[in-house]
Order: sequence, then C-alpha cells, then structure tokens
Amino acid sequence: MKLLKNVLLAFSLTLALGSVSSVAVACEDGRTCFGPAQATDIVLGHIAAGMKSVDAGENGPTAAAHVKAALKASKEINASDKVDVARSRANGHLKKARSAFKKSEMQTGEDHLGAAEKAFTDLKRQL
Repeated sequence: MKLLKNVLLAFSLTLALGSVSSVAVACEDGRTCFGPAQATDIVLGHIAAGMKSVDAGENGPTAAAHVKAALKASKEINASDKVDVARSRANGHLKKARSAFKKSEMQTGEDHLGAAEKAFTDLKRQL
C-alpha cells in the first residue's frame, strides 16, 4: 500500500509538471520574443522610419520616438557574445542620435542614424 501510494504520487507530479509548457514562460517580463534576425529587421524598420521622419522635416521628438523604439527592439538581439558586442556598439549610435534629436540637432542625429543602420546591417550578416 505504501509503495502504491508513492508510485501514484510520483505519477501525478509527473503529469502536473508535464502539463505546463516551458515555452509559455520564455519571456517573463511581458516582451514579445523574436529571433535575432527578426529583431534586427524590426530595428532596421524603426531606423528607416526615423530617417523618413527627418527627411519629411518633422521635429526632433518624432524622430527620437522612432529611435527609442529601435533601442527597445534591439534588446531581443541575443545570438552570441560577438553579436552582443556589435549590438552594443550599434546601440551607442542610436543613443547619440536620440540625444541629438532631443536637442533638435537634426543633421547630427541623421548622421548617427545612418551609422546605426550600417552597424545593424553588418550585424545581420553575422547572424
């Protein structure tokens, strides 16, 4: 009887743990998870939108919002240590562009956006 009780307890624990998917809790902090290549495409899309807003003559905060979205999306790029170092360098250009747009220095911000676009394009080749 004692052996049967232990077997049933072990079996019920196995069923309970197996019924919860580990993939369902992959991103606990509420972010939507993407692969590194998809995240890089999203970042490049935000950079392109920022460049279009600068070309359209919109003000600095609009372009800064696109850069902020690109920075947020770049957090999903996590393939290897080498890619992470390249992503950090590219994020440096995005941060400089964002601060330039906040100061309404549109040409400086656009230059940094171009450098960031090149860096993320090179990063995509490393994936």
